[in-house]
Amino acid sequence: LSIPSGLDTLTSGLASITRLPRGVTVLSADAIASDDNNNSVNNNNDQLTLYDLEGDMDCRSVREVMTELDLCVNIEPRFCTVPAAAAPILHVESKADDAPTISLELKGKDDIIAFLYKTYTTSGTPTLPTTATATEQENEGIIILQQALNQVTQFMPSLLRFGRGLKISKCCANDAAPRPEKPLILYSYESNQFCRLVREVLTELNISYEIRSAGKGSPRRAELAKLSGGSTQCPYLVDPNTNVQMAESKDIIAYLYKTYALWTPPNGALQAASGIVTPLLKPVYAYIAPRQAGEAYDEGATKSKIEEEISSAPVVIYTYELSPFCTEATDLLDNLGIEYKEISLGLEWIPGLIAEGGAAKRAALGSMTGQTSLPHVFVNGKSVGGLFSGTPGVVPALEEGKFVDMVEAAKASTAASSVA
Repeated sequence: LSIPSGLDTLTSGLASITRLPRGVTVLSADAIASDDNNNSVNNNNDQLTLYDLEGDMDCRSVREVMTELDLCVNIEPRFCTVPAAAAPILHVESKADDAPTISLELKGKDDIIAFLYKTYTTSGTPTLPTTATATEQENEGIIILQQALNQVTQFMPSLLRFGRGLKISKCCANDAAPRPEKPLILYSYESNQFCRLVREVLTELNISYEIRSAGKGSPRRAELAKLSGGSTQCPYLVDPNTNVQMAESKDIIAYLYKTYALWTPPNGALQAASGIVTPLLKPVYAYIAPRQAGEAYDEGATKSKIEEEISSAPVVIYTYELSPFCTEATDLLDNLGIEYKEISLGLEWIPGLIAEGGAAKRAALGSMTGQTSLPHVFVNGKSVGGLFSGTPGVVPALEEGKFVDMVEAAKASTAASSVA
């Protein structure tokens, strides 16, 4: 639930590969229903709203068809406590000239897909590619094989992107998170690996948006080129609330977190690793730290130095320069706009990389708080802990809605002390 890493890009790419050729290319112009002016039926009279869960297999099947039929669809994230209840729901409002509005609601992928093909294609039924030179029997075999492969590969994207696009992120789970007044607009097509990353975050931030399908062969790519200055690259985000337009999935995701979340979540892989590794290594670190400090280690003097340091600013963080956990922690504080004092104990805790006096401070921190690992954050002289764990840890404190209040109280206390 963060800015995509290389692993995210890889697994999203593999998810797209498993579903090829679905959700990539628009059907030929003569296969898509149009009016007398050669405009798509969907673009003229119908408003489609899909109640959708990005990581759900059935919802994905519907979105693949949306791309292939070149549809514009409003997306409303739909979260369910029971997985079986996560089936997609399509709401249709259709209004022809001088006619009353017709409303229709369909539930489940099979009914929705059948409706989309019946309404927006000339044939009215799904078509699968066959080979012109093959016999009728051979083509039947090709279709059966494609249908079998489709069934087998349907679950692969959900497996490769496990846990993504399924639940609301805690960084926007309360009423304090900013909400867009108008739906965002995303030029996207289903099997684009970078579009998927953006849609996952839109879902996790519980943001309503309009998908403007722009698959390969889509006439809408000309519209996209005008907006972007010539490029037809997807994803492309338009936010009518801020008049922001941008490409590049990482930039879009960073913007979404900055604009519509309370904070930018740290790297999810690090959080998962922390949950496994930290409990295992904690007793090892506790054993090693005082021994690494050496015989000359003066515990009392070192603790006094630490007490002085953690009282020198409202927020103090002890770090290693090479630690990805420390980098994530300082990035998180920067994204929150929190000023802090950083005290480095060297490159890492390993002998030869730790700074002079770093081993002693590490041992003293362990004695004072029970935590020898870094980063270690103090607010108003009190230990909060590391990034994901501690008393209670920075991310847990954010999720509980306490961390920013703690920092504000620390700043107020410091200001009052300086006046006195």
